[in-house]
This record gives sequence, C-alpha cells and structure tokens, in this order.
Amino acid sequence: MPFINIYLHLIWSTKNRNKIISRDLKPLLIEHIKQNAKQKEIYIDSINCVSDHIHLLISLGSNQSVSKIIQLIKGESSHWINENKLIPGKFEWQDEYIALSVSKSIVDKVRKYIASQEVHHHIKSYSEEVDDFRKKYGFNELV
Repeated sequence: MPFINIYLHLIWSTKNRNKIISRDLKPLLIEHIKQNAKQKEIYIDSINCVSDHIHLLISLGSNQSVSKIIQLIKGESSHWINENKLIPGKFEWQDEYIALSVSKSIVDKVRKYIASQEVHHHIKSYSEEVDDFRKKYGFNELV
C-alpha cells in the first residue's frame, strides 16, 4: 500500500467569470461536490466558493492526476446544475485552472484562506487574486 501525502490547492472560475454562484446555489454546490468526490474517492480537505470561482484543498491519491480530478469535479458539477435547472441559462466552468502544491507545514494556512473567501473578495477581485498567484508562482499567462 502506498503512503502519499500530496496536497493541492485548486482554483477555477465560472465561464467568463460570470457571477452565477448565488448564495442559494453555493451550499448546494459545495455539498454536491463533496458527495460526488467521496463517491469517486477524491479526498477534499477544504472547499469554498464565491459568485465566480471555487477553491479546493485536496489530497492527491496514488492513481489520481490533477487534470482527471478537475475534469471529474468540473464536468459532473456543471452537468448536475444544468440537469436540475438550478440557475437560469447554462452553467459552465472556465477551461483553465490553477493547481498549486501545498507543503504540509502550510496546510492550515491554506484552509483558513479557503474558508475566508467571502471576506477576502471584499478586498480583492478574482482577477487580482489570480494576478497575485501568477506573480508569486511565476506563471506566464493569466488564468
């Protein structure tokens, strides 16, 4: 049995950064993603979203890849929202995403950051947040 301890901070936005995750949809979406992830053996440590994007802290399993996990979560959650007509119009996630490795020593800091998204985004927009990540981690293109 392999012993793996790889934490990832995942972030992606709604299509065109549309502010379509309402206060009513948010708890339903988070709970649905948690339940779906559990069924697919994806371990979500922390999750939170605001109107135009989502943050997750996950622990990567031995047979999982970042792209596959994101594909499973994004594809199934958007399908579920649309199938249940939880918003007017079509719900879509942006194709791009951010995936950052997280050292065990700062897992608690990332958990707090994810939990405080509503407060954080009263100060800084998603675009500003992405710019900060891009500069801090040396990404060349804006997500």
